[in-house]
Amino acid sequence: MEAFWISLVAIFVAELGDKSQLMAMTFATRFKTWTVILGITIATTVVHLLSVAVGGLIGDALPTTAISVVAGLAFIGFAAWTLRGDELTEEESRKAQRTTRNALIAVTVAFFLSELGDKTMLATITLATQHGWVGTWIGSTVGMVAADALAILVGRLLGRHLPERIIKYGAAAGFAVFGVVLLGEALL
Repeated sequence: MEAFWISLVAIFVAELGDKSQLMAMTFATRFKTWTVILGITIATTVVHLLSVAVGGLIGDALPTTAISVVAGLAFIGFAAWTLRGDELTEEESRKAQRTTRNALIAVTVAFFLSELGDKTMLATITLATQHGWVGTWIGSTVGMVAADALAILVGRLLGRHLPERIIKYGAAAGFAVFGVVLLGEALL
């Protein structure tokens, strides 16, 4: 359960202000909310399963202290990445707006491709080096789907009045805290 809760919180925070949330809001303006959430869930389940497999292999091959130091530094890097920002490109936005065929397939494929190499994928790999793969997989998947569902809900309720700066700084602070805690555990 520890792996589940840590992963859920870490990935939820990582997803705040991410381009995936912008994609979710864009798709939700064209398709039914449940279709968008189901597509996100399918894509995230697959990407995070691959992530925990990679993290599990790395975790088994390296010493625990080295993993903790690298994980701590990675989370501090994720904090900086979050502060830098993540934007939906014009091309990604156009694709989301013009897709009219099977909405579930469109959303699933778009989210799968956008998450490959994204900070939430890298964070899931990092978490899987420290915690059990099943808890990390389920927690990271639930955290990401919850964050994207929240983005859809907030986007529909508030329109363009989202406090983007507050979300960005809060997410960066969360990553920095995770990084410092991991470094502290490894080095003390």
